[in-house]
Amino acid sequence: MFSKLKYLVPRSLFGRAALILIVPVVTIQLVVSILFIQRHFERVTQQMTQGVAIEITYMLSQLEMAPNEAAARVRLNQMAQALGFRVEFPTAKTGEGDSREGIDLAGKEVIATLREDVPGVRQVALLNAPGRVEMLIDTPQGPLWLRVDRGRVSASNPHQLLVMMLVTSVLMTLVAYGFLRNQLRPITKLADAAAAFGKGQTIRYQPRGALEVRAAGKAFLDMRARIERQIEQRTMMLSGISHDLRTPLTRLRLGLSLLPEDEETLALLGDVDDMDRLIDGFLSFARGDAIEEAELTNPKELVQRVVGNAVRAGMPVALGAVEGAGEVMLRPASVTRALENLISNGVRFGSHVRVGFTFTGCSLRFVIEDDGPGIPAELREEAMMPFARLDAARDPNKGGGVGLGLAITQDIARNHGGKLVLSQSEDLGGLRADLVIAC
Repeated sequence: MFSKLKYLVPRSLFGRAALILIVPVVTIQLVVSILFIQRHFERVTQQMTQGVAIEITYMLSQLEMAPNEAAARVRLNQMAQALGFRVEFPTAKTGEGDSREGIDLAGKEVIATLREDVPGVRQVALLNAPGRVEMLIDTPQGPLWLRVDRGRVSASNPHQLLVMMLVTSVLMTLVAYGFLRNQLRPITKLADAAAAFGKGQTIRYQPRGALEVRAAGKAFLDMRARIERQIEQRTMMLSGISHDLRTPLTRLRLGLSLLPEDEETLALLGDVDDMDRLIDGFLSFARGDAIEEAELTNPKELVQRVVGNAVRAGMPVALGAVEGAGEVMLRPASVTRALENLISNGVRFGSHVRVGFTFTGCSLRFVIEDDGPGIPAELREEAMMPFARLDAARDPNKGGGVGLGLAITQDIARNHGGKLVLSQSEDLGGLRADLVIAC
């Protein structure tokens, strides 16, 4: 039962806080209304009606003591005027059964009390529009019609307290809503800042709100500053390493170029080129896209430019399905590098590559497919690890790579709040790579 009820509970913090606020208020209103107000007004109505019934009973007793009808009429009129009743005796009015409006909750108690305390009551009619009570009473001298103001038998506004409670509750709920909104807004801004930082974006954020929220916001700012400082230090360190490593490689290349060209010299030059390529791949992976700022980019233009560059380079690349239009915040150079890595992998192991994308407004999905051998399902996670080389598993006849292409691409996707998903292409039969970017 409780497992089913949890689906009815709002998922957002604001909705749950509002529920915590509203449920006690509504519960108190119902309890007070049912257990106190209704019983209180019923008791007040009963006491007021009993007072009127005593007066009517006394008047009827004096009517019975009159020696004749004329004397009874005179005495009745005198007493009715003194007691505030309007009477007609004898009356030609007839009727059976009581009448009241359905929403007149106090009227039920009025009718029951009058019938219990006043002898000979034939009919009681409660007319709420003019605010009066009419009765038809049988007496030994004939039927008597009597009218009394409704205010004498029940409270004039029995539900006025309910209305006041409802209005006050609504007013206080609105006030509490304003305070609650102000308390939750800093949490929302903190969540937006954290989500943006997860996508590689830095937005302005200042801790506000309650002490606990301010503490969480300050902790987030400290964490963001440490991460940015570490990234900056890593980039500077790797730049220095790049310079220090390339200097001896340049000397080696220069020294080898002065030697006679034979098989051993060419092999050593190949080793130097491999080392240079390894350094480039490592630095590209370690540097990532930390030095690039996100900007509004049209994904269609970006894909067309990447495909056009690949075609001009002689690669068998075609533009696939393009769905959706608009602009999205991303790092265009980094995404371009990721797409080029995926295209290079596709060209390396296949004879045809197709590139497309789908933009839904909530996410951007680049799809790169090839007709190569693909990657077995059990090796796809390993293929995205740094320095993982599965070339032999895909095609032993192809040369080996550095093993950082998919790792760099996945790192770029994560820095955009997305992910890289590898699967099998249904159309081409080879590898399908989905580069997902959160918007």
